[in-house]
Amino acid sequence: MNAIAATVSLLVVSNVFMTLAWYWHLKGLKSAPLVVAILVSWGIALLEYCAMVPANRLGSTVLTVPQLKILQECLTLLVFIPVAVFVLGEPVRWNYLAAAVLVVGAVALVFKF
Repeated sequence: MNAIAATVSLLVVSNVFMTLAWYWHLKGLKSAPLVVAILVSWGIALLEYCAMVPANRLGSTVLTVPQLKILQECLTLLVFIPVAVFVLGEPVRWNYLAAAVLVVGAVALVFKF
């Protein structure tokens, strides 16, 4: 697997854990005490970092840091939308999709020039 494909794969894994750490507690731990939500989120976030740090190290060998960051933001949206819809029960709205298209445009722009 080449470095970019490995980086993207690790970033997707990282983003799944990040999205769950940041947002799942709003539904899955809604009635739990705040300290429980924080500790569970920290545990999930640890898994995020276990994928994010190697992704950034590997990615920085073949991408510039701005390219890596814009790619990360795009993948965040691509992971967040299905999690928001299927796990958190949020509706998809046109303006959310339009914003996602603009972020994908930012990726194209940063890799084009």
